[in-house]
Amino acid sequence: MSPRVQRLLQDALLASTDRDAAKVAVIADGVRHTYGTLLDQALRLATALQDNGVQRGERVAVYLDNSWHAIVAVYGTLLSGGVLTIINPQTKAEKLAFVLADSEASALVTERSLAPVFLAALADAPNVRCVISSGGLPDDSSSDGPRFHGTAISFEQALAATEPRAVSRGVIPIDLAALIYTSGSTGNPKGVMLTHQNMVFAAGSISEYLRLDATDRIVNVLPFAFDYGLYQLLMTMLMGATLVVERSFVYPVPVLKRAIEHEVTVFPIVPTVGATLLSLNRSGGWTFPTVRRVTNTAAALPAEFIPKLAAVFPNALIFAIACCVFVT
Repeated sequence: MSPRVQRLLQDALLASTDRDAAKVAVIADGVRHTYGTLLDQALRLATALQDNGVQRGERVAVYLDNSWHAIVAVYGTLLSGGVLTIINPQTKAEKLAFVLADSEASALVTERSLAPVFLAALADAPNVRCVISSGGLPDDSSSDGPRFHGTAISFEQALAATEPRAVSRGVIPIDLAALIYTSGSTGNPKGVMLTHQNMVFAAGSISEYLRLDATDRIVNVLPFAFDYGLYQLLMTMLMGATLVVERSFVYPVPVLKRAIEHEVTVFPIVPTVGATLLSLNRSGGWTFPTVRRVTNTAAALPAEFIPKLAAVFPNALIFAIACCVFVT
């Protein structure tokens, strides 16, 4: 079988599954998921999205923590032919409503625990016709709060009830792949429009620059709603590597223990994560000999961090200069 040529973002998942469907693609919440499992579940979700009206080029909002479900939602959206919009789960109802309306999202993939926020937001985003929610929607039969009057199904039912089929027909490299929004800290969030061609090029370029390969295990503590957090997933799929997914770096010690347990080889950070690492290591004791790359974005690492990080990561190349991944 000749290797696939990557033209679209989802082609990386397809190619890596062709090479080794049994390889572990994602480790999330202690569970290992293979490339074959990821492709199967993403295709099932893609089919469910299409069956509920999502057409080529329509926006699908993913309002989830870093998780296995979020990864399935990313590739389910792409395989459906939809345009991905990932929204930080810390986003409040007012700004969530703005992003849903501004992106003209027709579907929302989320989870039940976020229902008080997304139900309030949906009242001001009538363009959303379908909600797929992990755990389903709360029973609102006795509630006076906001309700959703479109199609609502559970994530689990969508995967169980759908037979996967070939999807994303007609999508071409210059089609829109994603809308990535700013946090809106100084006003309304602003969306950056990125085509498949943009993002395929960026993922390949950064992977080459960082010298990543299929043997890598990348730990990701950065939110998927942040561009460099999303690119950890895209580069993992491109290389056929393994992604160790963490929900955040709020509680760093368990994250660091899992990084050691899973023998991660790539540790992407931002300067604040670097500062937390060094603060924890003031008395020594934390070293990560398996890490070969420490990569950085958002801003350049302060010069005084470099020798201290070198002691924590004794076998790693440290990329101090910020990686910029927006390609327009």
